[in-house]
Amino acid sequence: MRASISPSRRSFLGGAAASAAAFTTMRPGLVRGTEANSAVEIGLIGCGGRGSWIADLFRKSGKYRIVAAADYFPDRVEPFGESFGVPADRRYSTLSGYRRLLDSKLDAVVIETPPYFHPEQAAAAVDAGRHVYCAKPIAVDVPGCLSIADSGKRATGKKLVFLVDFQTRVNPFYVEAVRRVHEGAIGRLISSQSAYLWDASVHDRAADTPEDRLRYWYNSRALGGDVIVEQDIHTLDVATWITGADPLLAFGWTGRRARKHGEINDHFAVTYVFPDNVVVNFLSQKAVPGAPDEIRCRFFGTDGFIDTRYGGDVAIAGKHPYAGGNTGPIYAQGAVANIEAFYDRIATGDCSNPTVAPSVRSNLTCVLGRTAAYAQHEVTWKQLLDGGEAFRYDFAGLKA
Repeated sequence: MRASISPSRRSFLGGAAASAAAFTTMRPGLVRGTEANSAVEIGLIGCGGRGSWIADLFRKSGKYRIVAAADYFPDRVEPFGESFGVPADRRYSTLSGYRRLLDSKLDAVVIETPPYFHPEQAAAAVDAGRHVYCAKPIAVDVPGCLSIADSGKRATGKKLVFLVDFQTRVNPFYVEAVRRVHEGAIGRLISSQSAYLWDASVHDRAADTPEDRLRYWYNSRALGGDVIVEQDIHTLDVATWITGADPLLAFGWTGRRARKHGEINDHFAVTYVFPDNVVVNFLSQKAVPGAPDEIRCRFFGTDGFIDTRYGGDVAIAGKHPYAGGNTGPIYAQGAVANIEAFYDRIATGDCSNPTVAPSVRSNLTCVLGRTAAYAQHEVTWKQLLDGGEAFRYDFAGLKA
């Protein structure tokens, strides 16, 4: 799976739809192509389950109108278009559909396609002068992560907003707890115990045709990056947030015991070493029936520890406790908060794009863990970046 990234082979179409969102007041000139008292016009690339779900959140905010939609599969983009009122001539399919979407009149794009496609689609959107709202993970490999970093910088230079949708980083309990840790609430960091446990057996399905393999992309290493990238980034992003640093190295193990189909593994055990010899032990376990749902990251320090649970409690115990609270429906609430922030940054012209660099760091941290676990030997951060391994997907049999 080593190869250079070929833009012509990495084209993909996601989906979006239009809705009659309520108009809101906006200063003229801040959003390309919009007038005062108008909503931000967006196109959705990727009309699958999450794409349709988040499009509804954009619509309900009352600050956006969904005016275009793209997905490889017509049986996704057409129903989506009907539900959201997207004109028939602005529903695009096939691999190149997202490019036709970008050629149409709109202000911003929401990228909800398989992670493999995010770097190319984001770069094309910035080239086209569109604001970008991108799902995590941002990429599946080192070149893809670096491409997103470049797109974020270019977006700032072109006065465009580029936002990556991590829910934890806008949750008030996470934000306050991590702020306190950075101010010394648990003292000097020592070690961490982190995990993402989930019964993912529902995704363990056969895919025999090229279109089925694309439809069930979660099972593809190239399209999703394996579970440590596609899902576990939620936990490892918190780890890098708390440490505030790139890991120095990682070593680990991985395999598949419970999964029956696809290319991805069902467990990872990775040890990361961060600066000042801070050790993060990470466990990923998927596809075990009845396994607990737990997305947890806790750090121990010389004066206490922080315990964070996605959808559960976040708190600090020790010399400087913080009661925190329950993060509740963080998946939806975090997305709503990011949708609001995306609009506010467009409206105010804030193109500093602070979510990009942390997302690149956490994504590369996941890729480092995957690389070390695949190789079953130590891999340093420098070796990872110098190696530049790229994943390539075979699009034979798919409609260009």
